[in-house]
Amino acid sequence: MSTELKSQLLNSGNLPSHVAIIMDGNGRWAVRQGKRRVMGHKAGVEMVRESVKLASELKLGALTLFAFSSENWRRPAEEVSVLMELFFTVLSREVKRLNRNNVKLQVIGDTCRFSDRLRNKIAKAEELTANNTGLVLSIAANYGGRWDITQACQQLATKVADGQMAASDITEELINQHTCTAQLPELDLMIRSGGDCRISNFLLWQSAYTELYFTDTLWPDFNEAEFLTALAKFADVERRFGCTSEQVSS
Repeated sequence: MSTELKSQLLNSGNLPSHVAIIMDGNGRWAVRQGKRRVMGHKAGVEMVRESVKLASELKLGALTLFAFSSENWRRPAEEVSVLMELFFTVLSREVKRLNRNNVKLQVIGDTCRFSDRLRNKIAKAEELTANNTGLVLSIAANYGGRWDITQACQQLATKVADGQMAASDITEELINQHTCTAQLPELDLMIRSGGDCRISNFLLWQSAYTELYFTDTLWPDFNEAEFLTALAKFADVERRFGCTSEQVSS
């Protein structure tokens, strides 16, 4: 069934250029199985791999994954420590695979709070894949949508203060050019696993006209079939962007 649906989507010509996923439910998945929460995060890595593989096969332009929010520092110190170590380990293990598959990796967010060891690993991974021309995989780490908008405005405010531009020159497009996703296609589809129906401060600026897909499936169980279902739902949506159906179809 997955193979058939995949073929239909490829032939439809109505795939999103940019998909973002809030990968929620790792901890609850582990707890339900009587395991420590961190085991859920480790199990979720396999679904990351599957999602990247499918996005590459379908020739999507960009896939952005919410790995660690700016609010996640509030979690128990042990869990945060394990997440940081897991991030380092996954980068070390997966970057060569990504490079072989022509995937360009970038990490978006305020990385200054990370250890020097982790920041160096991120820099090396980004450098290795910088010239790849396939899927752009963005990992949002210590990222928050409000932070992203704030830092974009701060950059523009600095230019105004330095006399490079007037405040009246600031437009939506200029703000967009200073967000973390400035080089990516417009965000078409946001998926959230885990049952909650909110976007949790993720890509706030970018999601103005994004289609939203929520599923009760916990992230470690979010397999290829579930991803394809979300993409098929997107393919059936009439996107009007403020226009009428008649205008869109004409």
